Parts: sequence; C-alpha cells; structure tokens
Amino acid sequence: MIFNNTKVIQARLHFRKETGALIEVFCLEPIQPNDYVLNFQQTQHAAWLCMIGNLKKWKEGALHREMEVKGFSITLTATRGECRGTSHWVDFSWDNPEVTFADILEVFGELPIPPYLNRDTQDSDKETYQTVYSKIKGSVAAPTAGLHFTPRVLEALGEKGIELEELTLHVGAGTFKPVKSEEIEGHEMHTEYISVNRETIRKLIAHDARAIAVGTTSVRTLESLYHIGVTLAENPHATEEELHVRQWQPYEEHDELPPVVALQKILGYLDRHGMEALHTSTQIIIAPGYKYKIVKAMVTNFHQPQSTLLLLVSAFVKGNWRTIYDYALNHDFRFLSYGDSSLLIP
Repeated sequence: MIFNNTKVIQARLHFRKETGALIEVFCLEPIQPNDYVLNFQQTQHAAWLCMIGNLKKWKEGALHREMEVKGFSITLTATRGECRGTSHWVDFSWDNPEVTFADILEVFGELPIPPYLNRDTQDSDKETYQTVYSKIKGSVAAPTAGLHFTPRVLEALGEKGIELEELTLHVGAGTFKPVKSEEIEGHEMHTEYISVNRETIRKLIAHDARAIAVGTTSVRTLESLYHIGVTLAENPHATEEELHVRQWQPYEEHDELPPVVALQKILGYLDRHGMEALHTSTQIIIAPGYKYKIVKAMVTNFHQPQSTLLLLVSAFVKGNWRTIYDYALNHDFRFLSYGDSSLLIP
C-alpha cells in the first residue's frame, strides 16, 4: 500500500498596500531555485510562480510587509514579474540572512484550504488538513484520501501483513482545474514534481509491480513510474528532463513492457547515477482508454464533475463510475476534501 507523504505548505501570503487594498499572493511552485528544498532554504531571496488575489489593485510597484520571524524584525518585499497564463512570477526578498523562506511561510503564511469550504482557514486545519504521515513540504493542497488514515489504522494494516511504503508528489493547484473543453484533448494538464526512493521501487518489484494506491496523487505517481521505465528502456541515458512524463505519452506508446521490467530499468538508472531516489516530474492524464500498469486497487474520495480526478476513476472502473456515485449520492456520502472515501477494486 503506497501513500503520498507530501506536506501542505502555508502558501497564502497577505500584503496590504498603502491605499488599504489587500493583496493575496498564493505560492504555487518554486522557480528560483526550482527545487523545493533549496527554495525553502533560501535566505534573503526566492522566486515563485504565484496566483494573485485582487490583481487589479496591484498594477505596479513592490509590496512590503513588516514581520517578526525567529525574534528578528524583517521586511518582506514582493515584486511582480512576467505573467504565465493565469499565474505570475513573484520575487520575494527580505533583509535578514538568518531567516529562510520556509521560516517566513511558517510564521506568516496561511494554509490554503479548498475554496468550496466557504470559510477562512482555522487553526485546527493546520492539523486536520495534513495526513499523519506528511513529511516533505511542497503541496498547496492535501492528498485528502490519506486524511482517513490514523496511526491506529496504519498500525492495524501492518498487523495484517500489509507493507506500507511512501512516495512524494507535490499537489499543485492545477489538480482542481476543471475540464472545460468538449473533448479531453483540449485540456492541458499541469506538471507536478515527484520523488520515489530506491527502496520503494525495490519493494514494488518484490510485489510483482502490484500496489494499492492511497489517493489519486499516489496513482499518478505509480503509473508515471511505468512510463518512465519505458523511456529508460528506449534510452538508458535519458536526462532527468527527458524522464518527465508528458500528458499524452501513455497513449502514444506501443511497447508492452512488463511493469516489473519497467521498474527494474529505473533501478538500473539509479544505480548508474549513484542516486537513492528518482526525482522528476509528471504531466500524466489518466482518462478512459488508459491501461493501468501498477495500481490494482485505490483509496480515493468522491470528486466533483468535470474534474480530471473523475476521469481517472472512470478509467479505473472501466467507465462504471456512475453506479458508484449514484450509490454515494443516495446514501448522503460527503464529497471532496473533508468528505468520505472509497476503496475501488476493479
């Protein structure tokens, strides 16, 4: 059973202009440096791709906020750069080398709970909107299927002889981008960053490349591993960039590489490069017609219409999603992040 150990960051920062206008800067993904760990460790400067709330009030100039972090008084400055689709490049700078960007987010950032909850973030969300096994900071939304797992449940699974492993996929805001096009090929998937340890891959091989995925993020990561293995089978010297799983890549492949062999190709790649973990990214879209390679069962919450998550579920249950959702609706199941969950076994 595979869990996503990503941790939700307090990604919303609020600035007030001299005019009194409140501007929200929502950090989506690091740009400079583009590695999450390195970015969080930055002192004095970091750049992120951000969504901006009340953008019309921030035409020009920098935003400033006085704050006290770790006993130091600092001024955080945000400068808006180029527009990238619906997001903007934002440079953050601050005037004390003793303070990291992680420190700033921890003290003055706000946890980004889903907007459909129609309420402000509460202190209790800092605990309840994180899985008990969350470790690696980087998500702007929780892998919510994991919220159902308590230490007691995890212990009980272990007592049943079920091996528990973790991987990391940092959930981006694009997960919730609705499918607005009439045809699925008109929808552009977002890129998400993944990391899988050598030991997890070895365990997957020992289990004949068969896994129960907790959450759609674990599903996307596990299925991406197969297609990364196919890339390495064709090009053993592929760069980290070339290992990125493109949106339609699974539907373009004609190679029927056994899943165990695909995973062995990744182990070989890690051996050649002396690496303990695979670090890359995925843009995979899983929709009806997709053939699952590694995931044999999944735990997932109930998703909203016109979402790529519902497409993923439909592909898994061979299009029989409506029966499942009708049952959930007829029995007053709760949907979305703080809602009920399901175990799907096709």
